Amino acid sequence: MTENRRKPRQHKGLVIVNTGNGKGKTTASMGLAIRAAGNGMKVLIVQFIKGRWKSGEREALKHIPGVDVYVMGLGFTIDRLRDERTTDEEHQAAASEAFTFARERMLSGEYAMIVLDEILGSINAGLIILDQVLELIQDKPPASHLVLTGRNAPDELIDAADLVTEMREVKHPYKLQGITAQRGIEF
Repeated sequence: MTENRRKPRQHKGLVIVNTGNGKGKTTASMGLAIRAAGNGMKVLIVQFIKGRWKSGEREALKHIPGVDVYVMGLGFTIDRLRDERTTDEEHQAAASEAFTFARERMLSGEYAMIVLDEILGSINAGLIILDQVLELIQDKPPASHLVLTGRNAPDELIDAADLVTEMREVKHPYKLQGITAQRGIEF
């Protein structure tokens, strides 16, 4: 007679990519951060691109022990949303500093989960080189989870990831009814 035995739970740090043109990539990654913190794991969140304006998720995460959030981007880089007072050089310097900071913290082994929010936007804007991110994945401590968010994940990044979720826009209130971003939903 065979016994039904559970296999011992194997711990492997995953590379997770939340991408696509729909809303929810950052929200999903923040949910993972909360879940990890709830399991006693230390979490690092580094936000690329997004500026320092108030957001609901960042305000909530301030109150969760074990979650460290660093907003290192200077704002959007796409023309219709960007602040013209911020130069391309300033965006480049901020992205480079954020990447170096995140890499050092990841390699320290201090964090069980590292979330690089909008790093894909930084790649797409030419602020971060894809090969740097692929090297980061290679160098990731085996037990650490690495979460990458943003639109238009390159195929090489998708291939390197363990889990990829694509957020697809089906319907959006701004496009249909001109309803702008809503507090608690988009910020």
